[in-house]
Amino acid sequence: MLLIPVILVLLSLAYIGYFYSQNNDFFHRDVSLTGGTSVTIATQVSASELKAMLSSEFPDIDIRTLSDNSGKQTHLLITVPDEKAKIVSALEKALNLTLTEENSSIEFTSGNLGKDFYSQLLKAMLFAFLLMALVIFITFGESEKIKFFTAMLTLTAAKITFPTVSAIGIFAVLFSLGIFFYGLFKIKEKQGKLILLGILVLSGIIFFFPYYFLIWPITLAVIVLYTYYSAPSIAVITCAFADIVMTVAIVNLLGMSISSGGIVAFLMLIGYSVDTDVLLTTRVLRRKHESINHAAFGAFKTGITMSLTAIAAVLIALFMAYRFETVLNQIFTIIAIGLFFDIFNTWCTNVWIIKWFAETRKAEI
Repeated sequence: MLLIPVILVLLSLAYIGYFYSQNNDFFHRDVSLTGGTSVTIATQVSASELKAMLSSEFPDIDIRTLSDNSGKQTHLLITVPDEKAKIVSALEKALNLTLTEENSSIEFTSGNLGKDFYSQLLKAMLFAFLLMALVIFITFGESEKIKFFTAMLTLTAAKITFPTVSAIGIFAVLFSLGIFFYGLFKIKEKQGKLILLGILVLSGIIFFFPYYFLIWPITLAVIVLYTYYSAPSIAVITCAFADIVMTVAIVNLLGMSISSGGIVAFLMLIGYSVDTDVLLTTRVLRRKHESINHAAFGAFKTGITMSLTAIAAVLIALFMAYRFETVLNQIFTIIAIGLFFDIFNTWCTNVWIIKWFAETRKAEI
């Protein structure tokens, strides 16, 4: 059973790699992340007609129709990776009207601002993933000493991820110090205390010299610790990663241009994907007088109800908001796709890893 999700993840990664080689990015980005102008105009001119008039001057123009509840066109949403003055002049000439606050709304994002915002959102996703992994490991990991090490390494990575955000820096320093002194009290052997002291010194150096490239070896070290010391933790992390990768591949196949709202949807998806995994892991590993299969099936009934209810709610919201062509369409679409893959990855991947781990631990006992 594990071969099927492994093949799907590999195919998704291969397609994302191919997409990156062709577009120099992991997915298409809209003007909120690349920079450009977005204009909403109240007009009855069709999107195809207006695009035919402007496509020669703006080859990358995107025009969408906005409708009311009856399906009647009310506005056109025009996005171009160009300066505000240029597209406004072209629209006024093509439509033979003057754009004012009464008949239009105009938003412009500079290229540098869009790129910085995109970079910060990706860092936020990495930060969320690291903290999610840490919480899972602290909950299901079996070695207290390794928990101290990974907690300090994760906080160090958080500081590197956001070197200019003082709140995160203060949070990382205070918690690192707390973990260090608590670890000195809990860890008995001298070697463990020396390792903890070494990580504290490393964290102090990185606090003043936050070299971003260090986040990758730190992340790799944390993943190795998760894999070696806690199979349930790495199973949950792998499932969340697979949800993101498969969803990105489908989004690219659909030709969707990701906005800032789309990145937020991926952040939400991390939280959604963890829910059923934690439910399954908790139910199986902390069962008392029931078999592994019975505990897993009980978790399945609860988890599938949660997921199907969430999918139904998201699809209804998507149906209601779809005609308005807002950023909500993208958010609901990404979450719906991700929730579908979460059902597959949780109950065709994670469940077998957790069952294998529970049976192995029972045999050892």
